[in-house]
Formats: sequence, structure tokens, C-alpha cells
Amino acid sequence: MNEMVTIPRAEYERLLEVAEAMDDVAAYDRAKAALAAGEDELVPSAYVDRMIDGESPVRVFRDLRGLTQTALAAASGVNRVQIADIEAGRKTGSVATLRKLADALAVTLDDLA
Repeated sequence: MNEMVTIPRAEYERLLEVAEAMDDVAAYDRAKAALAAGEDELVPSAYVDRMIDGESPVRVFRDLRGLTQTALAAASGVNRVQIADIEAGRKTGSVATLRKLADALAVTLDDLA
């Protein structure tokens, strides 16, 4: 059977606010747990700003990891010239190439695409 409860609108809106706040708390707790477990990382805002400004994510994450193009080439098996072309925007790189770079940089493919 369908039971109904009638409450004042103000109480309903207050309950909605509480539910939204609890969702925010749960999302925060999940994010903190992912950081603590090493499943996620914080990227400094200066690096994020570079990507927002249009700089190649490959270049930004390579700099964040403290790698040269040569070191990234060695770690990923991707030719250094190809990395330079991707970073400069002359080429986009295949999915397989970006996957190798993502693995070497310890990021997801989505982070680079």
C-alpha cells in the first residue's frame, strides 16, 4: 500500500539540503580514501592551469614526473621524436601510443586524451 506523509515545504527543503550535504560528505570521504590508498593523486594547480591553457597533457605530466623526453621514451617504448611531435601538437598519437605514454606516466588514457 502507498503511504503518504505531508510535511511543510520548509521542512522538505531543509531535508533536501541535509541529503545534499551528506552526499558531499560521502564524496569527500571517497576522495580521501582514494588518495590514502594511492588510487588517486593531487595535481598541483600550476600543472592543471597549463593543461587548461592548452598545453599538451603529455608534456605537463612528463614535467610533473620530472622526466625528460628521452627518459619517457625509454620508459614507454615510444620514439622520442614522436613524443616531441605529440607535445608540440604536430601529431595526436595513436591510442596504442598514448596508452604506452599513460602507463609510463602512471596516469589514465583519459588524462592524456
